[in-house]
Amino acid sequence: MLGVEELSRRFGETVALDGLSFTVPTGAIWGFVGRNGAGKTTAMRIILGLLAPDSGQVRWHDQPVDAEVRRAAGYMPEERGLYPKMRVADQLRYLAQLRGVDRPSAERATGALLERLGIGERAADRVEELSLGNQQRVQLAAALVHDPSLLVLDEPFSGLDPVAVDVLSDTLAERAHAGATILFSSHQLELVERFCDGVTIIDRGSLVAGGRIGELREGGSARRVRVEVDTDQNWWHDTPGARVVEREGRAVVVEMANGASDQAILDVARAAGDVVTFTRVRATVAEIFREAVEASRDENGER
Repeated sequence: MLGVEELSRRFGETVALDGLSFTVPTGAIWGFVGRNGAGKTTAMRIILGLLAPDSGQVRWHDQPVDAEVRRAAGYMPEERGLYPKMRVADQLRYLAQLRGVDRPSAERATGALLERLGIGERAADRVEELSLGNQQRVQLAAALVHDPSLLVLDEPFSGLDPVAVDVLSDTLAERAHAGATILFSSHQLELVERFCDGVTIIDRGSLVAGGRIGELREGGSARRVRVEVDTDQNWWHDTPGARVVEREGRAVVVEMANGASDQAILDVARAAGDVVTFTRVRATVAEIFREAVEASRDENGER
């Protein structure tokens, strides 16, 4: 398990992290989200020892993270961290050997990763000759080539087409299934929702929400139901404390204000006609994100 405990970090007058704490279970894929400047990259660099915190600590399996753990971790920075004129396979073998992998094992891991990521035919090309998407695949391979048990990835899906996203997500899922712990930041919240076991949401360097995706979605306060009634009437106008947020044919998604009852909506729908479907709609990660950030700023009088 990765544990981040009360991390604080300032850059002059700017507070980048303010007592940030969260945990990532072993073998989990965990999203790390926040607005630009929220402190995600600073936190990840501290986890990997690239920056020192002003206070707080990082723990791995309940022990303080030391140089050996950090040396064995895999890191994919948001900015390109590759040698552009070096050939792809040579670069991956070199990086694996820097992490202590013997040459035959580095060669096998390089070949297997390039094939798995769909760029085996580009092994002899220089990195600068690749598209940005294929450079991103190589960058992920560089983070994986030494088979790390801890992966920290900063915007790994940035600039990728849907096929490449599927390849990368499947590859990371395989690593998590084998026991790797994966923390990655992303502004693509639909990917976080589809791909992650859990998420940590931060704003202005502090935790505002976090936990398993399913639990967060069940606990979201944006309460919605999807109702389809066999009528052309706008029956929902008679429902107090409810508003329609989506409409498709005779089906509507109704959002309930605090105190409104979904059973009251069902009663009004039944009075209007035959109810074809009536299902609760769980909050999305994007909705949870907006709600958590807005609530935090309301509490601090910052809106």
